[in-house]
Order: sequence, then structure tokens, then C-alpha cells
Amino acid sequence: MPVPMRRLVMALTLCCALLAGSTACGSEKSSSTKDTAAVTAVPAVDSPSPTTSAERRKFAKTRFVVDAGLAAGATYQWIVKPWKAGKFKKGAKGRKLALVKAALAGAFAYNRLKAAQKNAKADPTLSKALAPLTAGIESLKSLPSKLRKGDGKAADTYDDVINKVKDAGKSAGAPVKDKVPSASQLSKG
Repeated sequence: MPVPMRRLVMALTLCCALLAGSTACGSEKSSSTKDTAAVTAVPAVDSPSPTTSAERRKFAKTRFVVDAGLAAGATYQWIVKPWKAGKFKKGAKGRKLALVKAALAGAFAYNRLKAAQKNAKADPTLSKALAPLTAGIESLKSLPSKLRKGDGKAADTYDDVINKVKDAGKSAGAPVKDKVPSASQLSKG
């Protein structure tokens, strides 16, 4: 059989198979009212279910540990280490690249800490431990501009907030270890 003829036969076979499959899976149009009445007459069983979306998160502690670990790794790798090496000082070699990396890492760390906060809300012990740190996490928004201006305390602030989050996790039974994110994770935020 020539190639165009084989394609035509194959296309026709696939169309028939799809048509037969869709009609075989169709539902009956006639249904008895007796069955419908029986279904609606069964009382619904009250099962305990979470009321808020935060309570519905699965593996909240594990997700908290991962998110906080990524934030800690990014902060240490691209903010604290270069700051200690003096890369953010005016006139330092590679300052612009270090500042760009620090800005990305800062945005990434803020994003992951916000995700860690959401996960912490789903676990009562983590929620209590992390509650006092909300203002500290929110203060990270303004730090990239301070880093760019050469403010050395900005890197300290990042480090302090990360250490407090790690301590809160440890006290709630969820120890956080630094995990340096990949470049693709960092760029995704």
C-alpha cells in the first residue's frame, strides 16, 4: 500500500475507534425515580473537615522545612557569604554581579519564607512558634534596596530572620537545614 493510503486507513481506523469508545461510555438517558429517591434519602454523614485552606495543607511540617531550608540556603550562599567577603562594598570587584545575585536571593528567600508561613499555619505548634516572626519576615521586603546602598546591617537582618525561623522550626519539632537552591529554582522564585 502506498504511504498516503496507509495514512488514510490509519486515520479512518482511529476515528472509528474514538467514535466507538465515546458511544460505549455514554450514559443511559432513562433513569428510574426510585433510584434517585433512594440516593437523596440517605442522610449525609458529618465528617470532620478542615474549615480553612491553610488547615487543608498536607505535609505542612515537611513543606515548612523544605521552604525554610531553601530560604536559608539562598540567604547564606548569596547574601551572607558575599557580605562577609566584602563584595557589597563600593569599589569591590564583582560588586554588581554580587548585588544582582543578592537581590534575586532576597526575593527568593522572601517568597519561600511566605510559603513556609502558610505551611506553618496548618500545624498548630509551628503556627505558635512562627507567629512572632511575621513582622520580621515582612521587613525583608525593603532590604534589597538597603543592600544596594551598601548597608551592612541589611545582610545581618536577613541572617537574623532566617536564624529565628530555624529556631522556631526546631522548637516545634521541625529542624531546618540550609539547602542551596539551584539557579532555576532561584529564577522561578
